[in-house]
Amino acid sequence: MRPLPLFAALAFAATPAAAETIVSAYTDLDEGRDCTVYERAEEGGDFANIVCNGYRGYPVMIFAGDLRESLFYGYPPEGDLPPAWESFGSFNSTGPKIEWRIARNGDIEIPFATIHRWFVSSVEDPDKQIEVLAIAKIGQVSAREGCTVGLVVASGNAKANETARRIADENARDFACGVDKRFEIAGKVPLPDFYRQER
Repeated sequence: MRPLPLFAALAFAATPAAAETIVSAYTDLDEGRDCTVYERAEEGGDFANIVCNGYRGYPVMIFAGDLRESLFYGYPPEGDLPPAWESFGSFNSTGPKIEWRIARNGDIEIPFATIHRWFVSSVEDPDKQIEVLAIAKIGQVSAREGCTVGLVVASGNAKANETARRIADENARDFACGVDKRFEIAGKVPLPDFYRQER
């Protein structure tokens, strides 16, 4: 193989690597079609542990009980499940669509955060639901750490999606679960109480 001329070699060396871009992809959460119940309470109980298909092999795990849910996106820590329980204090449920924030660099795509809409019962009026966007760090195969990074009240907030994406893109990858403080954005509607309970 003939060596490159000096000017060509310098030009090649100066060519920057493909710049990272961040894009969104969406998946549906359909417990009746794309999910498997792997543990359920005996008769009279109401808890269920479910694993669902997410984005390109990344699972979504749902831990449900007492009319509340806790979700984990991506590959969970090895050992006993579920990981830390994260949920609102009021009765709640999650929406049917998940937004995945994905770092794209050439042909490589790595989802690093999800944005998922929750419906949370109001403490003052149980018949009223407050919509909240939850931003979560995704557990990777090599680093199985995932948790809620931020919460943005969507009810009455026209910029909720934009705010949630900014929190995800700027903070999710370096967020230390159980150590760093969550980003919490309310507005005209207060943010319902949310808690993390370590196993």
